[in-house]
Amino acid sequence: METLKLTKKDFKKTDNYWMDYIGKEDISNYDGNVEIEGGLGYVKFNSINIKGYLLARAGTGIKAGCGIKAGSSIKAGSSIKAGSSIKAGSSIKAGYSVKAGAGIEAGDGIEAGDGIEAGFGITCKKSLNIGLRIFAGLCLWRKPTKEELEIKCGKLESGEVCYGDLIETGIEEDDDKVEITCEGKTVKISRESAIALNLTK
Repeated sequence: METLKLTKKDFKKTDNYWMDYIGKEDISNYDGNVEIEGGLGYVKFNSINIKGYLLARAGTGIKAGCGIKAGSSIKAGSSIKAGSSIKAGSSIKAGYSVKAGAGIEAGDGIEAGDGIEAGFGITCKKSLNIGLRIFAGLCLWRKPTKEELEIKCGKLESGEVCYGDLIETGIEEDDDKVEITCEGKTVKISRESAIALNLTK
């Protein structure tokens, strides 16, 4: 899978806070990974829909007028913000906050240095690690449904639920990982790798 590397030249400063994406590649339908250079402040896209991972290095935050969707992980050194939903096949991680006009969903865990805010629900299969406060169901144009108020996660590791209903589902052991001990150290590796190395069946 190809990795598109975006630098300062792919953005145009529009005000004191945001830089608009002016690059040639269509990020709203990209079959690959996207990496954004660090230290750019906040960069803005109309929408992001990529097959691989989305990475904004330290000092760069991401904003999309519509939604943000990645087949793998979404990671920003600063904040992640979407007018609609944020969805990642694996994890979502932000140095500061995560905010979505609609729902936030991750196949694995969600981590934010500050807070997390969703117009609808928040869902992740593993741990939810939030530095400060958690809000779900903040749509202001109508009363949210019970499902839209849900903050569903394997386990709330940190953070204070200020609005919404916390549902902890428990974290299942990974069947696709096995523990291997070598020279006194125990690590987990994929079952596929362990089979290839003749360490398990």
